[in-house]
Amino acid sequence: MDVFDKLQILAESAKYDVACTSSGADRSSESGRIGNAVACGICHSFSADGRCISLLKVLQSNACVYNCQYCVNRVTNDTPRATFTSRELADLTMNFYKRNYIEGLFLSSAVIKNPDYTCEKMIETLRILREEYQFSGYIHAKAIPGADDLLLTRLGQLADRMSVNIELPSQKSLALLAPDKSKSAILRPMGLIREKITENTSDMVRYRHTPKFAPAGQSTQMIVGATDDTDYKILNLSEALYKKYGLKRVFYSAYIPVVSSPLLPALQTKPPLLREHRLYQADWLLRFYGFQASELLDEQHQNFNPYVDPKCNWALNHMELFPVEVNKAPLDMLLRVPGIGVTGAKRIVAARRVSALDFARLKKIGVVLKRAQYFITCRGKMAEGVRVTPDAVIRSLISDRCLEMMPQQGEQLSLYQSDITREDVTQCLTGQL
Repeated sequence: MDVFDKLQILAESAKYDVACTSSGADRSSESGRIGNAVACGICHSFSADGRCISLLKVLQSNACVYNCQYCVNRVTNDTPRATFTSRELADLTMNFYKRNYIEGLFLSSAVIKNPDYTCEKMIETLRILREEYQFSGYIHAKAIPGADDLLLTRLGQLADRMSVNIELPSQKSLALLAPDKSKSAILRPMGLIREKITENTSDMVRYRHTPKFAPAGQSTQMIVGATDDTDYKILNLSEALYKKYGLKRVFYSAYIPVVSSPLLPALQTKPPLLREHRLYQADWLLRFYGFQASELLDEQHQNFNPYVDPKCNWALNHMELFPVEVNKAPLDMLLRVPGIGVTGAKRIVAARRVSALDFARLKKIGVVLKRAQYFITCRGKMAEGVRVTPDAVIRSLISDRCLEMMPQQGEQLSLYQSDITREDVTQCLTGQL
């Protein structure tokens, strides 16, 4: 099998891993070396299912010895198998980079023989890139749970970011669908990576030429919809991972039925993409808006409302806190107003030091008044013509697309223009809620 045939098989097998983000690390090109990494991001291509890919995302091998029911590469699945040699994959990466096809590498692998052997193959690939070919571009490497600590440490010294996929949010789900894995085996390398990053940060302060260890941090991924685990369980686990292991990101992957199993949703089942989207929005609230998981969901409400984003849903359930006066409210309260993002809240705090704000100025600042107007006052007054009734507020906060999904009695007139607005595009690109 030639290298191109291997690439087709192993790139296709890697597309279900969504942990592809901007690089998160700055690495300047040095004299005699090739490539650099930029923290602002390198998202240039898309996979077949529409996900943005910034790197050459490929597996070292898909010849797995594990039998995870949800995985296309499981040992009992009849699929073409291939394995790159370390030299083949390093040469392929360099050739693609020199042709400006890619700006980095995302390397993962199925478990070949055992975790240690797999990790050794990945390390050799990265060693050739870094030491022989002097490649200084961005590399994201997947740690293999169960591999020896020394091997994981060496992998972290060669990669910019490491990740350990937790895959399923409970030991019960792992035992059911991935009997070769355990929660403790997954969390142990997470703890090791956290400790090594902390040690490396301290050593870099004391010693000038200390080698870096995963300078862009670590991340993980969870599959959504393969089991009956609720959003409440997933979000609480994410919050715990951020706090305990210092993760940069938790990625959520809507389960795509690719293999048949009585333990999994039917092959005709559509991926829960809207649910994945709501989890990403909630994750954003945890990381940038000061929310706690317990504020967004509880034992009585264990899944997000699919028609309203988590921040709006929280605001509707706490109307006793609103409206807030934008000229006096503290920053942490402004961040909880639907339609005011992190950037908008900071601009409000800065602008009101000069003069009192009105609704026209808020719109210029970037506040999405279509939603925020129900929760704020300017100079003690609500926006002109606004009626704060449960029906009016909920209809304003629900998008046109979701309105079409809701069961209707008779004809439902559109509340907004069908064209996508500049505000919609800005919100999508920046993550502002």
